[in-house]
Amino acid sequence: MHDAQHERRFHGGAERLRVEARIALMEVPRVVELCTDGGGCATVLDIGTGTGVFAEAFFVAGLKSTGIDPSVELLALARTHAPQAVFLEAVAEKLPFADGSFDLVFLGHVLHETDDPDAALREARRVAAKRIAVLEWPFRAEESGPPLAHRLSPARVSEIAAAAGLASLRRIELTHMDLYIWDR
Repeated sequence: MHDAQHERRFHGGAERLRVEARIALMEVPRVVELCTDGGGCATVLDIGTGTGVFAEAFFVAGLKSTGIDPSVELLALARTHAPQAVFLEAVAEKLPFADGSFDLVFLGHVLHETDDPDAALREARRVAAKRIAVLEWPFRAEESGPPLAHRLSPARVSEIAAAAGLASLRRIELTHMDLYIWDR
């Protein structure tokens, strides 16, 4: 599988994914804390892991981390930054894992990039045993991040979640991002 098969994917250079200012905007430690709040999560699947920023942060928080991405180039960089995690080439819409394989399934800045967000969230639900978390850019025009036309409104995220059979959606407005969490 090669990332060129995907129409909507990250188009920036890999070096942009680990820029300090971008990581600060994502509030990585806070996101990890909110995603693992309540405990009970020992494993995490980081869908669209990119260079492994979140896979690494979840590992530091004590979770066994697995990351998937369609980009072989990004996966190679992820392995250098988070050698303790497992990284596999795969797409969000067709996960190579059994049902309920991970306590937490995390999609960080990836749902809006998938070719089929509905299928991606259905697959996340299938492999999640306890919780699903989605970090997205807020639905407003900004200098940082994708153009407004590529962002997902809260209403659209709710539609995708409902179509995937996910209830009890929590939306947490962070300083620069929106975090959506569903407990199974």
